[in-house]
Amino acid sequence: MASRTAWIVATIVIILIIAGAAWYYAAKGGKGTQTTTATSSPAPSTTAPQTTSTPTTSAAPAKPELTGNIEKDIVSIAKYLAAQGIHQVEFRVASAGDPNSVMRVYAISEAAYRLNKIVESKGIDFKIVIKTEFRRGGGDKLAQDFETGFQANKNPDIMANSYKWIARFAEEGYILDITPYVEKYSEFIKDFYPSLLNAVKWKGKYYGLPQDTEARPLYWRTDVAQCIKEKTGEDILANLYDKVKSGEVTWHEVYKYAKLAVENKCSQWGVLHRKGSAHPDLIQFIFAFGGQLEDPATGKLVVDVPAVYKWLYVEWKMARDGLIPKDMMSWDWAKQIHPAVVCGKTLIWIGGTWHWTEWQTKPYCNGRPLTAEEVKRYFYYTLFPAGDHGDKPVTLSQPFVWMIASNAGKDNKDYAKYKDVYHMIAFLLIVKASDPDLVAIHSIISAHLPVTKKAAELINDKAWVQKLANLEIELSPEVKNAIADIVKKTVNDINVEFLANASKLLEYTKLTPMHPLYPKLADIFRDAVDKVLRGEMTPDKAVEYIISKVKADPELSKATEIKGEIPTNWQYP
Repeated sequence: MASRTAWIVATIVIILIIAGAAWYYAAKGGKGTQTTTATSSPAPSTTAPQTTSTPTTSAAPAKPELTGNIEKDIVSIAKYLAAQGIHQVEFRVASAGDPNSVMRVYAISEAAYRLNKIVESKGIDFKIVIKTEFRRGGGDKLAQDFETGFQANKNPDIMANSYKWIARFAEEGYILDITPYVEKYSEFIKDFYPSLLNAVKWKGKYYGLPQDTEARPLYWRTDVAQCIKEKTGEDILANLYDKVKSGEVTWHEVYKYAKLAVENKCSQWGVLHRKGSAHPDLIQFIFAFGGQLEDPATGKLVVDVPAVYKWLYVEWKMARDGLIPKDMMSWDWAKQIHPAVVCGKTLIWIGGTWHWTEWQTKPYCNGRPLTAEEVKRYFYYTLFPAGDHGDKPVTLSQPFVWMIASNAGKDNKDYAKYKDVYHMIAFLLIVKASDPDLVAIHSIISAHLPVTKKAAELINDKAWVQKLANLEIELSPEVKNAIADIVKKTVNDINVEFLANASKLLEYTKLTPMHPLYPKLADIFRDAVDKVLRGEMTPDKAVEYIISKVKADPELSKATEIKGEIPTNWQYP
């Protein structure tokens, strides 16, 4: 019995020991034998894991944004495109004008050359290639071809043309709004003359940069004037510049002098002027007779009937009296107009500053160009005279501007993906093409007025001008070869002096409207001039013709005001 009791007690003790042990471990949260495994695990690391076994790669260049630093910007663009496998891009630039204005395309070539040198110096495999197209003559046909080409996606990427196309092309979406880029280049833009910046804006936004500008003086042949003096005693050149400036000599006196020249057989013609478009040389008549082309209060175009009538009457009267050719508007520039002017067959030429050097490079008279000394000897120049006594003399400028097509860079790889980058390149090209030396070169060799202050300073730097004359300045071989002959004939003290004096005419300059329908109205004026010169219409009928054409075009009619009446008591001459 005692042994049985001892066995029961021993069993109870063992059970209590096991229960106590179980309670102890449960209270500690332990799991018995698993504690060994936990204590043998490595402590958590506070440093980055070792990656020595993974190859190291450079981060791809981020998509560039313009900063206002052209070297930094072209390098970041070149790195970015090269990283995408694009090592060469191509742009086309087109322009038109007199034969000496080739820098309107070669400035872009030179810009690409200079940007490529920056990229090359950084060891980046990337290059900009430029194709150029330069046409002789006005830019209207070029603009029309640009418009047609755009619709077929075959237009040039950059174009230098008259500012008058900006409004129309901006409205149509053909050209790029570069306002965000210009804002990045705010320091660069300050070098342009402020008045010219208004010529590249439409509705407050930038659609281009100024390329050049000019004045449109009246050229007077000194040898014809001397002939008149010898035969009649009338010294028309005596203080003529000041007499025109003061309004003493008007288009009434111009008629008288032209008649003296023809009647005394000192010249075949009294007055010659441009063919084709009435814009902008002949438009000066409207301003000279105190008229307007645009109403600033309404923004509408204006047919100023009294001024337009007087302009057409002057043309009609002179043509009837044999002072202006009846077929003037169809003469050939190179075969008829310039040879007649340069060989002294007219007393007066309504021209532009650029003709001053054009006559020095083109063989218009007896198979040879004039020398700078001959141009200075034969041509006296004044403002465009006032219409009537009491009116004011004028001149008119038509700034040429760089415009970037809104599809610029379209012919390059993956255009849809990188078009904003291609647009930046196009902008940098026109910025670099505005380097002071390139603007100054264009001004001197083409007799266009500089658009930036730094370029004007260079033109007045005789040492730099001499280096240009010797072509001892840094230019790409392509551009240096292209302009070598023009430089040889035009870079001299006489032409630099002309630029300085002609720049003073800008004090009197006016611009034609930037209205998108203005080119259409100018074409109607052109047709009216042609009709009165030929005698197909009298001046009053020509005014009626203009009004009827405007009213027949719903769009133009809505945008145009007809102001005033044909004067009834006006006498001319």
